[in-house]
Amino acid sequence: MSEQAEEHNDDFEHDTDEKEMTFLDHLEELRWRIVKALMGVVVGVAVAGYFADWLVIEVVLRPGKLTNPPLELINTIPYGQITFYMMVVIVSGLIMSMPWLLYQIWKFIQPGLMPKEQKYISSIVFFTSLCFMTGVAFAYFIMMPYMLQFFATFGTTDIRNMISVNEYMSFVLQLVLISGLIFELPMVAYFLARLGILTPAFMRHYRKHAVVAILILAAVVTPTTDPVTMSVFSFPILILYELSIWIAGIAVRKRNASQSIG
Repeated sequence: MSEQAEEHNDDFEHDTDEKEMTFLDHLEELRWRIVKALMGVVVGVAVAGYFADWLVIEVVLRPGKLTNPPLELINTIPYGQITFYMMVVIVSGLIMSMPWLLYQIWKFIQPGLMPKEQKYISSIVFFTSLCFMTGVAFAYFIMMPYMLQFFATFGTTDIRNMISVNEYMSFVLQLVLISGLIFELPMVAYFLARLGILTPAFMRHYRKHAVVAILILAAVVTPTTDPVTMSVFSFPILILYELSIWIAGIAVRKRNASQSIG
């Protein structure tokens, strides 16, 4: 009995040491993931810096030129264009490096996942990046032209619209990032459901509340309160909400299946 107790104590000490080493390894892994993520951002910013003129003229400023009449952008401070270029380069670099950033996040979380779940890291990164990029594309190709055209034609012609280029960039950045984050709703619903925090029944029960919240968000983000403009923004979010209910149902079934097997 004494030998068994001694072996048990040795096993306990070994497990304790292993946990301590695992914690230290965890901190080391976090440090390297942050370093690798920053390296990816630096590469993305460097690539964006190389194509800075093209990004500014053909990507950021182009939607304003396509309005009728074209928006007239002005610079009001000496270093305004420098700030504008830096913002374009940094934001473009972050967007380009987003898949790499998400990959580093999920690789850090990977040790805490079940073995069956770890093999889906690549798929998770792909769909998370796809959702974000889809939101960015939706804002750039659909929302932005419609909203800029409204800005260009609203009001009286006696007032000349001359928009600060930094204010223009702030508007573009806000619209693109908000849309990209909103389109992550299905992925957020999936992981909250896997953790047992969110259920499809809960989302169905509060569907009416969600619709009201989405309409309020559309009224805040969009420049007008007319039904057409609000529908352009709110309709895709409503579809995303319904899709999130379906995805949450899949996540709950997988969670229940894994618990029954365990």
